[in-house]
Amino acid sequence: MAGVISESVIKRLPRYYRFLGDLKAQGVDRISSKELSTRMGLTASQIRQDLNCFGGFGQQGYGYNVQLLHGEISAILGLDVPKTAILIGMGNLGKAVTMHMNFDNKGFRIIGLFDAKPSLVGQVVRNLPVRNAEDLDEFCRENRPEVAILCIPKESAKEISKQLINLGVKAFWNFSHYDLMLENQDVIVENVHLSESLMRLSYRMKNED
Repeated sequence: MAGVISESVIKRLPRYYRFLGDLKAQGVDRISSKELSTRMGLTASQIRQDLNCFGGFGQQGYGYNVQLLHGEISAILGLDVPKTAILIGMGNLGKAVTMHMNFDNKGFRIIGLFDAKPSLVGQVVRNLPVRNAEDLDEFCRENRPEVAILCIPKESAKEISKQLINLGVKAFWNFSHYDLMLENQDVIVENVHLSESLMRLSYRMKNED
């Protein structure tokens, strides 16, 4: 495997995983790079280049074994090693993320839900009770979650991220509308801005012609 993989290749890996998962569910055993390119809207050359970054996996004259390649990409993405996560902020967005994201299939296991609002504390979402945010320190010390999902107001994001880093959290999936820029180089951050995706859609519609 190459030492440095470009961000553009990494961003395409989940798409490969998703399309191969669909093919697997349809009972497709093998597929060529050309057939896969037609389904994904990429060039066959791009697919081969991307996969060659991790060893290739294809056989000339045969193509790709769908089940094998799906499993290999799962391992490359780290989906085969579950990571424990907590979610903070159980308002509308937090509930939606908890209810509708299949974390188990994505390599994560939610072990705790938190909110500061008394009206939300005690509710049960996906068999997990919503805990008081005041109990965060104790919970993290006892359970050592690796990941924190932030669905909190942006005003709180910086302070709570520092608190969680001190408690051993190593990665953040951040929906707070605040770009976390952490000084700790050992901490990984994925900032998610749904509104930016919507604005990109607006731009593409405006410039369709």
